[in-house]
Amino acid sequence: MEKELPSSAKAIIIGGGIAGCSVAYHLAKFGWKDIILLEKDQLTSGTTWHAAGLVSQLGPSAAVTKIRKYTTELYKELEKKIGFSAGLKLNGALSIATTKGRWQELKRQATTAQLFDVHVEVLNINQIKKIYPVINEKDILGGIFMPGDGQADPIGVTNLLAKAAKELGVKIFEKNPVEKILVKNGRVSGVKVHNQTIECEYLVLSTGMWSRQIGEELGVSIPLYPAEHFYIITEPIKDLPKDLAVLRDFDDRLYLKEDAGKLLVGVFEAKSIPAFGKTNKIPNDFSFGEFPENFDHFEPYLEASFKRVPLIEKAGIRKFFAGPESFTPDTNTLLGEVPEIRNFFVCCGFNSIGIGSGGGAGKVTAEWMINGHINEDLFIYDIKRFQRFHSEINFIKERITETLGDLYGMHWPYKQHKTSRNQKLFPYHEELKKAGACFGVSSGYERPLWFALNNEKPELRYSYNYQNWYPSVEFETKNARKNVGLFDLTAFSKYDLKGEKTHSELQKICTANIKNEIGKTTYTQMLNEDGGIETDLTVVCMDKNYFRIVTSAANKEHDKFHILKYLSKEVEFKDVTDDVACLGVFGPKSRSLMSKLSEDDFSNENFKFGASKAIKINNNKIYAQRLSYVGELGFELYIKMNESREIYNLIVSKGKEFNLSHCGMFAMDTMRMEKGYLHWGHDMSPEENQYETGLSFAISYKKNVDFIGKEALLKIKDQKPKKKLVILSLKENKPGFPLLLHDEPILNDGKIIGRTTSGNYSFNFKKNMAFGYVNSEQNLNGKDIEIEVEKTKYKAIIETKPLHDPDNRIIKN
Repeated sequence: MEKELPSSAKAIIIGGGIAGCSVAYHLAKFGWKDIILLEKDQLTSGTTWHAAGLVSQLGPSAAVTKIRKYTTELYKELEKKIGFSAGLKLNGALSIATTKGRWQELKRQATTAQLFDVHVEVLNINQIKKIYPVINEKDILGGIFMPGDGQADPIGVTNLLAKAAKELGVKIFEKNPVEKILVKNGRVSGVKVHNQTIECEYLVLSTGMWSRQIGEELGVSIPLYPAEHFYIITEPIKDLPKDLAVLRDFDDRLYLKEDAGKLLVGVFEAKSIPAFGKTNKIPNDFSFGEFPENFDHFEPYLEASFKRVPLIEKAGIRKFFAGPESFTPDTNTLLGEVPEIRNFFVCCGFNSIGIGSGGGAGKVTAEWMINGHINEDLFIYDIKRFQRFHSEINFIKERITETLGDLYGMHWPYKQHKTSRNQKLFPYHEELKKAGACFGVSSGYERPLWFALNNEKPELRYSYNYQNWYPSVEFETKNARKNVGLFDLTAFSKYDLKGEKTHSELQKICTANIKNEIGKTTYTQMLNEDGGIETDLTVVCMDKNYFRIVTSAANKEHDKFHILKYLSKEVEFKDVTDDVACLGVFGPKSRSLMSKLSEDDFSNENFKFGASKAIKINNNKIYAQRLSYVGELGFELYIKMNESREIYNLIVSKGKEFNLSHCGMFAMDTMRMEKGYLHWGHDMSPEENQYETGLSFAISYKKNVDFIGKEALLKIKDQKPKKKLVILSLKENKPGFPLLLHDEPILNDGKIIGRTTSGNYSFNFKKNMAFGYVNSEQNLNGKDIEIEVEKTKYKAIIETKPLHDPDNRIIKN
């Protein structure tokens, strides 16, 4: 490896594991020169060296599947090109199910795989035995087989990428620990190594389990922490097939792979053990460290492996391994630019699937750095999906006891974590609890998902079919359409912008013509330079040179980062999310209820749709906006957080006269779909533009401003969109049969023409609804449309207009 450190570089990658080597290779491949990689010990030290090395193509989303597919193809390509083995053995991977729910989950995976050209076979018991002859088929309901999956040698892959990177000019320095990361004017400026400064423009932190504590020293939140991870390697097993597929027995939390005539048996237990518990610090010299054997912890899973593959019981154990593996709060990787320091990127937090996704993650990171954004829906991996509290030691240590197990646990729809809860509570949390709220987490807040009826226990009972909360959502949605519903919107992200240049700068970052008149609201999107949708929001003119942005709860850090990226220092920006509560009073009786609460005039003549006004309730100044995400006459009430409990109780008290009901997030999601309203992260993302989503009405070419993304939009303005958003419903309409979610194939005459993005059952219209994108060249008039769920096709129709209030008469009168 290189010996003499340079004085500067365009980009510095810290960490010589699979991720760091992949980023270095791809930056060089895409044309950046002057790249260096610094490794404090040897390549692969930390986590990579002891990885099981499984590679799998199918991920939880289209973008993640692309990352994984690319990874496998990259390793194959580089093996030939470099002439160096990555130890690839693609004998396939077999996943089995021993419970009904898991069998449904696997069939859903097999169905989704068709969207991404990943070959998946659905198998019965006899077919499973042919592929994995040493298996005990007891209790197995079925399985899926992915012929293109398998395993790789982690050390071989890392050295393969390092060799490829060096051939493209990357300089790699081992035994060179970074002593300090240097920051100047909010940007990365360099690092110190052996007391020598190396200046740089960009930095990538690929330091695995050390990343959190490195970030902490700089005030950067990187939410991951290592758990103890276990596997055993048996003695050689006579007659063990050499071409054995990787086996995943999710219900027993086991994975097995053939290893030179032996079997490696690994586990992802339901409750893991946080590593380094006494100090909460990972020692710098733990590069190739191991933990003492913990046979008591591993034994139940070992016994399960005996039952599944009886050969193991007679083979001795050659190696018991226990080592650190870092996990994130949601078992998804951390990629992208951190919000705290410009040009500081991360590529870490791989949650035990680093070998199978490291190649693609490095490619995405390099593209992100070079372009300044990505044009794929990768919010699931973006570090900006998290907030600062997510990396606090008490939160992350407790959460990873659960998230390691999430990898092999059931991936139920609507699933909520049990650990590290109650981080943020509304002032009226106890009142919501007494009202029967079943809480879910949204942007850290405990937010009602639904409200239990008839004193039932407000708990989610997970299923891939009928949901136990359907009766509540039926009542909530019907009552809000008939009378009035109270929705909690406090978790919405809220930013206040002030200064003489605020309006002109909003015009540059928003696509719509922002109304510069006190009390007016504007619905708009913000784009990246390529026209991809980065944020979906409402802008309110609160006062002269004072605007408020309201956007999605989950996107708080992501949207804030995008706005601040383009905002000058002359505009004062303040995140007021946690200072301002918001309650939604929606439904045909909302105007009557508001008139009981306040002496202000809420008539249509005085308070038009889209207007915002300061009103008084009990002498409290409140900002009321006549907007509604559920598509009803209604008002969003913005209240000082410390006054919100009083206002909440007053609304509930006065609301009794109008049959007011509490309504949760599930009801809101159902109602927004009935109205045809989209959701960022499901129905739109940087992968889509406003012409494809049907949001071109939010583009203003008349304003004489070159807003971000305008040039890209003008190029596609007169072209036919490649895809278009449609509203669908099934011809058979029974709640939860099937359960429509997202990423289900849409077919026309038996051929896949698109995918769903959202799904819900409407009790108001007795329809199984879905949103989705279809190829725009398809003429769908009168054609047989189908949606495929769990390998079964269901006849569907295209709805030509939203189910509820298609002419906007209700919300505007």
